[in-house]
Amino acid sequence: MKKVLIPFLLLFVLIVSACSNGSTEKKEAKENKEGTITYQSENGPVEVPANPKRVISLSGFTGNILHLGVNVVGVDVWSKNNPTFKEELKDVQEVSDENLEKIIELEPDLIIGLSNIKNIDKLKKIAPTVTYTWGKADYLTQHIEIGKLLNKEKEAKEWVNDFKKHAEATGDEIRAKIGEDATVSVIESFNKDLYVFGNNWARGTEILYQSMKLKMPEKVKEVALKSGYYTISAEVLPEYAGDYIVLSKYSNADNSFQNTDTYKNIPAVKNNRVFELTGNGASFTDPITLEKQLKFFEKSFLNK
Repeated sequence: MKKVLIPFLLLFVLIVSACSNGSTEKKEAKENKEGTITYQSENGPVEVPANPKRVISLSGFTGNILHLGVNVVGVDVWSKNNPTFKEELKDVQEVSDENLEKIIELEPDLIIGLSNIKNIDKLKKIAPTVTYTWGKADYLTQHIEIGKLLNKEKEAKEWVNDFKKHAEATGDEIRAKIGEDATVSVIESFNKDLYVFGNNWARGTEILYQSMKLKMPEKVKEVALKSGYYTISAEVLPEYAGDYIVLSKYSNADNSFQNTDTYKNIPAVKNNRVFELTGNGASFTDPITLEKQLKFFEKSFLNK
Protein backbone atom coordinates (compact mmCIF):
# COMPACT_ATOMS: atom_id res chain seq x y z
CA MET A 1 0.00 0.00 0.00
CA LYS A 2 2.86 2.38 0.92
CA LYS A 3 4.55 1.67 -2.41
CA VAL A 4 1.36 2.77 -4.17
CA LEU A 5 1.01 6.00 -2.14
CA ILE A 6 4.60 7.25 -2.46
CA PRO A 7 4.40 8.32 -6.16
CA PHE A 8 1.13 10.16 -5.49
CA LEU A 9 2.61 11.94 -2.48
CA LEU A 10 5.68 13.01 -4.50
CA LEU A 11 3.44 14.31 -7.30
CA PHE A 12 1.35 16.24 -4.75
CA VAL A 13 4.47 17.84 -3.23
CA LEU A 14 5.75 18.87 -6.67
CA ILE A 15 2.40 20.48 -7.62
CA VAL A 16 2.19 22.37 -4.33
CA SER A 17 5.82 23.52 -4.71
CA ALA A 18 5.24 24.69 -8.30
CA CYS A 19 2.14 26.62 -7.31
CA SER A 20 3.99 28.17 -4.40
CA ASN A 21 6.91 29.26 -6.62
CA GLY A 22 4.52 30.71 -9.20
CA SER A 23 2.68 32.68 -6.54
CA THR A 24 5.97 33.98 -5.14
CA GLU A 25 7.15 35.11 -8.57
CA LYS A 26 3.85 36.86 -9.27
CA LYS A 27 3.94 38.51 -5.87
CA GLU A 28 7.53 39.72 -6.40
CA ALA A 29 6.67 41.03 -9.88
CA LYS A 30 3.66 42.87 -8.48
CA GLU A 31 5.73 44.35 -5.66
CA ASN A 32 8.41 45.51 -8.12
CA LYS A 33 5.81 47.18 -10.32
CA GLU A 34 4.28 48.99 -7.37
CA GLY A 35 7.49 49.87 -5.54
CA THR A 36 10.84 51.22 -6.58
CA ILE A 37 13.89 49.98 -8.40
CA THR A 38 17.50 51.10 -8.24
CA TYR A 39 18.78 52.52 -11.52
CA GLN A 40 22.53 52.77 -12.04
CA SER A 41 22.84 56.26 -13.53
CA GLU A 42 25.96 58.07 -14.72
CA ASN A 43 26.21 59.65 -11.29
CA GLY A 44 25.53 56.58 -9.21
CA PRO A 45 22.48 54.60 -8.06
CA VAL A 46 19.13 56.37 -8.03
CA GLU A 47 15.94 55.03 -6.44
CA VAL A 48 13.17 55.49 -9.04
CA PRO A 49 9.55 54.31 -9.35
CA ALA A 50 9.22 50.81 -10.77
CA ASN A 51 6.14 51.94 -12.63
CA PRO A 52 6.44 55.72 -13.19
CA LYS A 53 3.16 57.42 -14.00
CA ARG A 54 4.03 61.14 -14.17
CA VAL A 55 7.32 61.69 -15.99
CA ILE A 56 8.80 65.06 -16.94
CA SER A 57 11.22 65.14 -19.89
CA LEU A 58 13.51 68.15 -19.94
CA SER A 59 15.90 67.40 -22.79
CA GLY A 60 14.60 65.61 -25.81
CA PHE A 61 14.11 62.06 -24.51
CA THR A 62 10.37 62.49 -24.89
CA GLY A 63 10.09 60.15 -27.88
CA ASN A 64 11.91 57.38 -26.01
CA ILE A 65 9.48 57.66 -23.10
CA LEU A 66 6.40 57.79 -25.34
CA HIS A 67 7.55 54.82 -27.39
CA LEU A 68 7.84 52.74 -24.21
CA GLY A 69 4.25 53.61 -23.32
CA VAL A 70 5.01 55.66 -20.20
CA ASN A 71 2.88 58.68 -19.32
CA VAL A 72 4.48 62.12 -19.75
CA VAL A 73 3.09 65.16 -17.91
CA GLY A 74 5.68 67.82 -18.84
CA VAL A 75 8.18 68.33 -21.67
CA ASP A 76 10.77 70.85 -22.87
CA VAL A 77 9.88 73.43 -25.51
CA TRP A 78 11.62 71.49 -28.31
CA SER A 79 9.55 68.40 -27.62
CA LYS A 80 6.36 70.42 -27.30
CA ASN A 81 6.94 72.06 -30.69
CA ASN A 82 8.02 68.84 -32.39
CA PRO A 83 5.38 68.03 -35.04
CA THR A 84 6.22 64.33 -34.73
CA PHE A 85 4.75 64.25 -31.21
CA LYS A 86 1.94 66.72 -31.81
CA GLU A 87 -0.89 64.28 -31.14
CA GLU A 88 0.71 62.54 -28.14
CA LEU A 89 1.60 65.84 -26.45
CA LYS A 90 -1.55 67.86 -27.16
CA ASP A 91 -2.55 67.82 -23.46
CA VAL A 92 0.99 67.79 -22.02
CA GLN A 93 2.41 70.92 -20.35
CA GLU A 94 5.53 72.71 -21.56
CA VAL A 95 8.09 73.13 -18.76
CA SER A 96 11.70 74.24 -18.34
CA ASP A 97 14.51 73.58 -15.91
CA GLU A 98 14.19 77.20 -14.76
CA ASN A 99 10.48 77.10 -13.92
CA LEU A 100 10.50 74.89 -10.84
CA GLU A 101 7.10 76.04 -9.62
CA LYS A 102 5.40 74.68 -12.71
CA ILE A 103 7.27 71.40 -12.37
CA ILE A 104 6.14 71.10 -8.72
CA GLU A 105 2.52 71.72 -9.77
CA LEU A 106 2.68 68.75 -12.14
CA GLU A 107 3.68 66.41 -9.27
CA PRO A 108 6.14 64.30 -11.27
CA ASP A 109 7.36 60.96 -9.95
CA LEU A 110 10.41 60.99 -12.25
CA ILE A 111 12.40 63.70 -14.08
CA ILE A 112 14.71 62.93 -17.04
CA GLY A 113 17.11 65.35 -18.69
CA LEU A 114 20.56 66.00 -20.08
CA SER A 115 23.53 66.51 -17.76
CA ASN A 116 23.74 70.20 -18.66
CA ILE A 117 20.26 71.20 -17.44
CA LYS A 118 20.01 73.78 -14.70
CA ASN A 119 18.86 73.32 -11.08
CA ILE A 120 19.58 69.59 -10.92
CA ASP A 121 19.98 69.62 -7.13
CA LYS A 122 16.65 71.42 -6.73
CA LEU A 123 14.93 69.08 -9.19
CA LYS A 124 16.12 66.09 -7.17
CA LYS A 125 14.17 67.45 -4.20
CA ILE A 126 10.98 67.45 -6.29
CA ALA A 127 11.32 63.93 -7.72
CA PRO A 128 14.04 61.36 -8.58
CA THR A 129 16.06 63.01 -11.35
CA VAL A 130 18.22 61.13 -13.85
CA THR A 131 20.44 62.88 -16.40
CA TYR A 132 22.46 61.67 -19.36
CA THR A 133 25.49 63.18 -21.11
CA TRP A 134 24.76 63.70 -24.80
CA GLY A 135 26.76 61.26 -26.93
CA LYS A 136 28.13 59.23 -24.02
CA ALA A 137 26.04 56.28 -25.17
CA ASP A 138 25.39 55.62 -28.84
CA TYR A 139 21.92 56.39 -30.10
CA LEU A 140 20.56 52.87 -29.74
CA THR A 141 22.19 52.16 -26.38
CA GLN A 142 20.65 55.39 -25.13
CA HIS A 143 17.18 53.97 -25.74
CA ILE A 144 18.05 50.81 -23.81
CA GLU A 145 19.24 52.99 -20.91
CA ILE A 146 15.90 54.81 -20.91
CA GLY A 147 14.27 51.37 -20.98
CA LYS A 148 16.23 50.29 -17.89
CA LEU A 149 15.26 53.49 -16.12
CA LEU A 150 11.57 52.97 -16.89
CA ASN A 151 11.70 49.26 -16.00
CA LYS A 152 11.09 48.37 -19.64
CA GLU A 153 14.51 47.13 -20.71
CA LYS A 154 13.11 44.08 -22.51
CA GLU A 155 10.83 46.20 -24.70
CA ALA A 156 13.66 48.64 -25.46
CA LYS A 157 16.07 45.87 -26.45
CA GLU A 158 13.52 44.23 -28.73
CA TRP A 159 12.93 47.50 -30.59
CA VAL A 160 16.67 48.20 -30.91
CA ASN A 161 17.35 44.76 -32.36
CA ASP A 162 14.56 45.11 -34.93
CA PHE A 163 15.51 48.64 -35.91
CA LYS A 164 19.19 47.81 -36.23
CA LYS A 165 18.47 44.90 -38.60
CA HIS A 166 16.11 47.04 -40.66
CA ALA A 167 18.51 50.00 -40.95
CA GLU A 168 21.52 47.84 -41.79
CA ALA A 169 19.60 45.94 -44.47
CA THR A 170 18.38 49.22 -45.96
CA GLY A 171 21.96 50.50 -45.94
CA ASP A 172 23.08 47.43 -47.88
CA GLU A 173 20.42 48.17 -50.52
CA ILE A 174 21.36 51.84 -50.77
CA ARG A 175 25.09 51.17 -51.11
CA ALA A 176 24.35 48.56 -53.77
CA LYS A 177 22.37 51.19 -55.68
CA ILE A 178 24.54 54.32 -55.32
CA GLY A 179 27.95 52.64 -55.03
CA GLU A 180 30.15 51.85 -52.06
CA ASP A 181 32.23 55.00 -52.55
CA ALA A 182 29.36 57.47 -52.93
CA THR A 183 29.35 60.14 -50.23
CA VAL A 184 26.49 61.76 -48.33
CA SER A 185 26.48 65.14 -46.57
CA VAL A 186 23.97 66.17 -43.94
CA ILE A 187 23.48 69.92 -43.95
CA GLU A 188 21.06 72.10 -42.01
CA SER A 189 19.70 75.54 -42.76
CA PHE A 190 18.76 77.19 -39.46
CA ASN A 191 18.12 80.91 -38.97
CA LYS A 192 20.81 82.58 -41.08
CA ASP A 193 23.43 79.85 -40.77
CA LEU A 194 24.35 76.62 -42.48
CA TYR A 195 25.71 73.62 -40.60
CA VAL A 196 27.31 70.35 -41.64
CA PHE A 197 27.14 67.34 -39.30
CA GLY A 198 29.25 64.38 -38.19
CA ASN A 199 27.95 60.90 -37.43
CA ASN A 200 26.17 61.44 -34.10
CA TRP A 201 24.33 64.73 -34.21
CA ALA A 202 20.76 63.63 -35.05
CA ARG A 203 19.21 64.79 -38.39
CA GLY A 204 19.51 61.13 -39.45
CA THR A 205 23.31 61.11 -39.13
CA GLU A 206 23.35 58.07 -36.85
CA ILE A 207 21.24 56.06 -39.29
CA LEU A 208 23.16 57.12 -42.41
CA TYR A 209 26.70 56.82 -41.12
CA GLN A 210 26.57 54.35 -38.21
CA SER A 211 23.89 51.86 -39.23
CA MET A 212 23.82 52.17 -43.03
CA LYS A 213 27.59 52.69 -43.26
CA LEU A 214 27.30 55.35 -45.95
CA LYS A 215 30.42 57.44 -46.54
CA MET A 216 31.02 60.99 -45.36
CA PRO A 217 33.01 63.46 -47.50
CA GLU A 218 36.61 63.83 -46.28
CA LYS A 219 36.16 67.56 -45.81
CA VAL A 220 33.22 66.94 -43.46
CA LYS A 221 35.23 64.34 -41.52
CA GLU A 222 37.95 66.92 -40.91
CA VAL A 223 35.70 69.51 -39.32
CA ALA A 224 32.60 67.78 -37.96
CA LEU A 225 33.36 64.18 -37.05
CA LYS A 226 34.89 65.01 -33.68
CA SER A 227 32.92 68.12 -32.75
CA GLY A 228 29.57 66.83 -34.06
CA TYR A 229 28.79 69.83 -36.23
CA TYR A 230 30.49 72.73 -38.00
CA THR A 231 29.21 76.09 -39.20
CA ILE A 232 29.83 76.91 -42.84
CA SER A 233 28.96 79.73 -45.22
CA ALA A 234 26.94 79.39 -48.40
CA GLU A 235 30.04 80.29 -50.43
CA VAL A 236 32.01 77.23 -49.26
CA LEU A 237 29.06 74.83 -49.26
CA PRO A 238 30.29 73.04 -52.45
CA GLU A 239 33.47 71.99 -50.59
CA TYR A 240 31.38 70.01 -48.08
CA ALA A 241 28.77 68.64 -50.46
CA GLY A 242 28.76 64.90 -51.00
CA ASP A 243 27.44 63.00 -54.00
CA TYR A 244 24.13 63.13 -52.14
CA ILE A 245 22.90 65.81 -49.75
CA VAL A 246 20.35 65.43 -46.96
CA LEU A 247 19.18 68.99 -46.28
CA SER A 248 17.52 69.55 -42.92
CA LYS A 249 15.51 72.67 -43.67
CA TYR A 250 13.50 75.01 -41.47
CA SER A 251 10.76 76.90 -43.30
CA ASN A 252 11.55 80.10 -41.38
CA ALA A 253 15.30 79.94 -42.05
CA ASP A 254 17.15 82.04 -44.59
CA ASN A 255 17.13 79.62 -47.52
CA SER A 256 18.15 82.19 -50.12
CA PHE A 257 21.40 80.28 -50.69
CA GLN A 258 19.36 77.82 -52.76
CA ASN A 259 18.80 80.56 -55.37
CA THR A 260 22.50 81.19 -55.97
CA ASP A 261 24.56 79.83 -58.87
CA THR A 262 27.03 78.47 -56.31
CA TYR A 263 24.36 76.17 -54.93
CA LYS A 264 22.74 75.33 -58.28
CA ASN A 265 26.09 74.19 -59.70
CA ILE A 266 26.77 71.65 -56.95
CA PRO A 267 26.72 68.22 -58.70
CA ALA A 268 24.27 66.75 -56.17
CA VAL A 269 21.88 69.64 -56.90
CA LYS A 270 22.25 69.38 -60.67
CA ASN A 271 21.61 65.62 -60.48
CA ASN A 272 18.53 65.92 -58.24
CA ARG A 273 20.30 64.19 -55.36
CA VAL A 274 19.26 66.62 -52.62
CA PHE A 275 16.73 65.17 -50.18
CA GLU A 276 15.00 67.81 -48.06
CA LEU A 277 14.16 66.77 -44.52
CA THR A 278 11.86 68.87 -42.34
CA GLY A 279 14.17 70.54 -39.83
CA ASN A 280 11.64 70.93 -37.06
CA GLY A 281 11.82 67.66 -35.14
CA ALA A 282 14.90 66.33 -36.94
CA SER A 283 17.16 66.99 -33.97
CA PHE A 284 15.79 64.00 -32.03
CA THR A 285 17.13 60.43 -31.94
CA ASP A 286 14.25 58.57 -30.27
CA PRO A 287 12.52 55.50 -31.79
CA ILE A 288 9.54 57.48 -33.13
CA THR A 289 11.79 59.96 -34.92
CA LEU A 290 14.25 57.30 -36.10
CA GLU A 291 11.50 55.18 -37.65
CA LYS A 292 10.17 58.27 -39.43
CA GLN A 293 13.65 59.16 -40.72
CA LEU A 294 14.35 55.59 -41.85
CA LYS A 295 11.19 55.66 -43.98
CA PHE A 296 12.29 59.02 -45.40
CA PHE A 297 15.67 57.57 -46.45
CA GLU A 298 14.05 54.48 -47.96
CA LYS A 299 11.80 56.69 -50.05
CA SER A 300 14.56 59.16 -50.98
CA PHE A 301 17.31 56.72 -51.94
CA LEU A 302 15.29 53.67 -53.01
CA ASN A 303 11.91 55.10 -54.06
CA LYS A 304 10.19 52.69 -51.66
